[in-house]
Amino acid sequence: MDKHLFLFGGGPPFTENMAKLFVNKTTHFKGSVSILFVERDGWEDYMPVYTQELEKWGIHNFHYLPLPSTPIEKVINCLTNSSGIIIGGGDTNLYADYIVETDISNIIKGRYNQGIPVAGFSAGALISPELCIISPKDNDQNEFQQRRGLGLLSNILIAVHFTEWNDEQHLRKAASQFSNHINYGIDERTGMYFFNGKLEDAEGEGVYLLENDMLRRIN
Repeated sequence: MDKHLFLFGGGPPFTENMAKLFVNKTTHFKGSVSILFVERDGWEDYMPVYTQELEKWGIHNFHYLPLPSTPIEKVINCLTNSSGIIIGGGDTNLYADYIVETDISNIIKGRYNQGIPVAGFSAGALISPELCIISPKDNDQNEFQQRRGLGLLSNILIAVHFTEWNDEQHLRKAASQFSNHINYGIDERTGMYFFNGKLEDAEGEGVYLLENDMLRRIN
């Protein structure tokens, strides 16, 4: 089964073409699109930012799954019956705690392997590969961190808010520690589409690749 992964360098909304493509990949399956996110005050008012571009292309049914208040059993049931999965943004370590380090991770990976499109925004993008690297600008300890990710991509590392956080040195540190990985920096308002684990398309402000110690923009 072909696999479809959409990674965004900032928060929602979807970029226009990525929204259209995501919706297209959901049409092969029944069910609503599930949105997983770490709960914070006012989240109900923020959900339309995730859904607005998808609604333009015909998706109108969504499951909102705030964590950790939603029981894991309900999350697993919703994901099992979803036509698409969206993982939101916020505190990356909390996303790793509530998703990667729980049984939810196995369901996401299983559905992804069955062809369900998965989209990750910011923290959701960071936890998607096998290895999650966290910028000093993204944790209370102000240090480079690494954690286990969902494993939807192999040998690829992601840095988000790349230009906005001026995070080239973070990406370079990741590249030096994991020299056998491809390293991408993604700007805000920018999406990447991976087809069967390989970069197929990108849209938005900027995607950067660190290769042979040289940083270059690739979109």
